[in-house]
Amino acid sequence: MSGVVLGLALSGSALAGVDGNATLTSDYVWRGSSQTMEDPTVQAGVKLSSESGWYASVWGSGVSFEPDAGARSEFDIVAGWSGALAPDWALDVNLTHYLYPSTDVDLDWTELNSTLTWKERYWVSVGVSDDALASGRTGTYAQLGARLPLSEQWRIEGAVGQYWLDSAYADDYLHGQLSAIWKVHGPWELRLTAHDTDRAAKRLFGSNAGSRVEFAIQTTF
Repeated sequence: MSGVVLGLALSGSALAGVDGNATLTSDYVWRGSSQTMEDPTVQAGVKLSSESGWYASVWGSGVSFEPDAGARSEFDIVAGWSGALAPDWALDVNLTHYLYPSTDVDLDWTELNSTLTWKERYWVSVGVSDDALASGRTGTYAQLGARLPLSEQWRIEGAVGQYWLDSAYADDYLHGQLSAIWKVHGPWELRLTAHDTDRAAKRLFGSNAGSRVEFAIQTTF
């Protein structure tokens, strides 16, 4: 589906740019839960964007789940549009397909996401899926976040998210994260993030949820 959207979106649009990113992290934490059993991994992505705001991207990471379904990698295939709604407001709407190759069971699923940003500092995001976490049931995720520049080299970012999964897993959960980011040189950054979840997340994901600290080296190109 994302491939069809990508073809329609970028056809006839002038290519504005190609951007990439790479990260070495001590733990891949997604919505409060470790996706690597608390082990380090490498992540990388590339994004193609058009002058009209349409874009497509692919992002990949190592993963490890329990029980083991054979998943060793995750690829997020994204097609969407982003642009300014007003001088201080920006909107990003995309369709994200989460792909896990060579697994014993089908873990792939798709989510519609939107993010509204004010002054590039505050945002609210909502994601909806009728197959949340490949469960075959609906799920809705919402997040409120903020970034606070302290200087040219330092900034703080924080977010709180709620995942409504009672249709899929008979439970909802809350998580939060707080990051300190240091711009070391050029596009290179060091990030230290503290994560925490409520007890419902621990019931759903066991030891992969709860309190944890993540350290990452990240760059763009």
